[in-house]
Amino acid sequence: MVLAIAASVVAVVATGVYLLGRGVGDPPAGPLTIDYPLDGTIFPTELPAPTFRWTDRTGISNAWRVTVAFADGRQMDARVDAAEWRPSDVQWEAIRRGSLGTDATVTVEGIRRQAPSRGLCGATASFRTSRDAVGAPLIFRDVNLPFLEAVKDPSHIRWRFGPVSANQPPPIVLEKLPVCGNCHSFSADGQVFGMDVDYANDKGSYVISPVAREMALTKDKLITWSDYRRDDTEPTFGLLSQVSPDGRYVVGTVKDRSVFVPREELAFSQLFFPIQGILAVYDRATRTFAALAGADDPNYVQSNPSWSPDGREIVFARAKAYTLRALDHDREKRTALLGPAECQEFLSGEKLFRFDLYRVPFNAGRGGRAVPLAGACDNGMSNYFAKYSPDGKWIVFCRAKSFMLLQPDSELYILPSAGGEARRMRCNTSRMNSWHSWSPNGRWLVFASKANTPYTQLFLTHIDASGRSSPAVVLSRLTSPDRAANIPEFVAGAPDAIARIHERFVDDVSYLRAALTARQTGDNVQAARDIHKAIALNPANPAAHKAMGDILLDLARLDEAERSFRQAIKLKADYALAHVGLGKLLVRRQQYRQALPHYRQALQTERDNLDAHMDLGALLVGFGQVDDGLAHLARAVALAPKNAKAVHNLGVGLRRAGRVTEAIARLTEAAAIEPAFARQVYLADTLTKAGLHDRAIETFRKALTLRANDAPTHVRLAGLLLARGDTADGMAQLNEAVRIDPRNVEALGALAWALRRTGRTGEAAGRFREAIRIDPDHVPSLVGLAWVLASDPDATGRNGTEALALATRACERTRFGSADALDALAAAAAEAGLFDQARRAAGKAIALAAKKGNHALAGDIRRRLALYDRGKAYRLPKKP
Repeated sequence: MVLAIAASVVAVVATGVYLLGRGVGDPPAGPLTIDYPLDGTIFPTELPAPTFRWTDRTGISNAWRVTVAFADGRQMDARVDAAEWRPSDVQWEAIRRGSLGTDATVTVEGIRRQAPSRGLCGATASFRTSRDAVGAPLIFRDVNLPFLEAVKDPSHIRWRFGPVSANQPPPIVLEKLPVCGNCHSFSADGQVFGMDVDYANDKGSYVISPVAREMALTKDKLITWSDYRRDDTEPTFGLLSQVSPDGRYVVGTVKDRSVFVPREELAFSQLFFPIQGILAVYDRATRTFAALAGADDPNYVQSNPSWSPDGREIVFARAKAYTLRALDHDREKRTALLGPAECQEFLSGEKLFRFDLYRVPFNAGRGGRAVPLAGACDNGMSNYFAKYSPDGKWIVFCRAKSFMLLQPDSELYILPSAGGEARRMRCNTSRMNSWHSWSPNGRWLVFASKANTPYTQLFLTHIDASGRSSPAVVLSRLTSPDRAANIPEFVAGAPDAIARIHERFVDDVSYLRAALTARQTGDNVQAARDIHKAIALNPANPAAHKAMGDILLDLARLDEAERSFRQAIKLKADYALAHVGLGKLLVRRQQYRQALPHYRQALQTERDNLDAHMDLGALLVGFGQVDDGLAHLARAVALAPKNAKAVHNLGVGLRRAGRVTEAIARLTEAAAIEPAFARQVYLADTLTKAGLHDRAIETFRKALTLRANDAPTHVRLAGLLLARGDTADGMAQLNEAVRIDPRNVEALGALAWALRRTGRTGEAAGRFREAIRIDPDHVPSLVGLAWVLASDPDATGRNGTEALALATRACERTRFGSADALDALAAAAAEAGLFDQARRAAGKAIALAAKKGNHALAGDIRRRLALYDRGKAYRLPKKP
């Protein structure tokens, strides 16, 4: 690299070497673009040297000349061999001084090293260094992705604190928190800290602490949003809480329900937004909770509050409340990890969820009338994450097509705090702009973006007195390349105001809560680790032993699971959930009668335990105690009328009780609530048994839309289609089943029988032989091949000796108790010339068919017997 700083423009510019007829001093033109900084960028004075980057599309440049020109005529030159340039600290200090408060320009030219004086292409951008310092450190969360991994084990999440001037990621001030810690906030003077945390068995916990270099988050600093109207028994989570500017109050979302769906995509690995909730206020002075009037309408979801700098007003996001089927049946499940099927209406784009911003007076916690914020509502978009400027003049908020949090199309807009025209900010990047925070002096805004990488980075923009922002400055040195930085917040105070935040509230129940979250994500290994920690801290915690039993039951380690469940019951004899767990284990072992007392004990303690009613009801129906069993199953549905499993189980019980019409109604209802594959198949099977074949066909088709590669379902659908004469469709289903599973003997056998019925006996014989090679004792294929070899109209397709051996094997496998196998044996014997044997076999087949009420088959065999009596073998009719 070569550097020169001169008092005047150097000779390279004056030589007129630019291409394409440009005059002296014209900016270079051509297929080169400066990617960073963008034209008009404003750097903070504290920022360390950035990396200038560009894209050269010529394909022939192998070096580049970088020129930084200052307003006073001075210039800095450098030549580099890569499409980027990072000034040294000395160079950057010179650039910073030369661009302080005034524009400088950077010009990049593509050149060939062999002819450096000849410019091939070029571009120019202007930038400056602001006289406004940022003046405050940042705190932000440093998260591993995908987000589901962080949920499984929150201890990998870290919090960093430091200035934007840092040359490397700032110090970690909080880490290894084994429970989830979410949104943090500070008072305006930076002296009060608050953060959403999980504590013990309460996901509504919130910690509030004075700020100090060494902070200890102890139990006495915890509150819980669940204390708001605790007597109504409706639990809460507590979301997006914010400390008031004076540090006295905290406002948060309570009585909430949210959508939380993990996604596989690394960059946007979760879909999260609240669908129900109101705003409540905690007063630290009086230690009381109250709803915030004007933001407490249960018909709406009211969330994401933000204080005005004087504390007199709160802006919040509002939308019509929504009930999600997956959450509606479970009052305890406020915010839950959901699967894609449970939220398909949102994931498919079929349903949008848009928020508007509203303002409400705080009025010392009494609230008032909420009004829409003009410019951030009724605009066909979702508006959220409002943040006041420190002088109260502006509000910056996010706008996206739908939802909230981690939206790829999220952009920042600014409008007057009283409402008005919203302007798209110039700082927006190409992908996701969110989680913004104002510097205390109101001149800088930090925000998060995924423009450069799936791992969220932090960006900075300067905002002038007119609310105009500059192109974004990336704070690349603050973040690790393999970690996402989110929830950045400027904190009024010194860069070392916080050195360490020590967790001092985690106990055995905290580890238990972490284990339950890990298990919900399917990570039983992490869950078991957390349970062991919980038991080590408190061996007398029955819930921990019960949870370990659940994990071991999932892992099919039944003996160990039984010991855990029994230990939980030993510690707490009436522990309903442990009795239910032990009951499920005994059912798994088929020790049904031993399971009964445990379910009954659970219901003595918790008379409305859903699982106990469902499982006990199913057992009683199986034991023939139909009325008692159905009563429990019906009670489960009464407790959770939109719980697909409960409704389905009642349908199963009704079917076993012979009440088929009622069973079909319940099974249809369950499939409508949650159209799972297994439920659709069971419903189709029930419809088949009821003779409702058209509905059964339709239902099998629905099942296959959920799991198209299930060969047995294709076979069952084919059977119904062939029975009603849809031969082509039926055979297509069978061919698909064989394609999916070439070793499925049921599919091969059924396909062979269909081919035989259509006269394609040669192909049928081939398919029968495939099935028999896979399973030599597959009776339908033994019988089918025997029939083809005994009765093929074409003599070349017949072999009486082999047919007799196959039919005999089929009869032996069925202990001579199958009319179909005996019928085939009779035909094979006749083809072999053994007419006495043919007559004896046919006679036995007629008797068996008549005994079972199959008079049509008995009639067919009698007609064949008449041939045998005349010494003739049976032949299949020739198909046209």
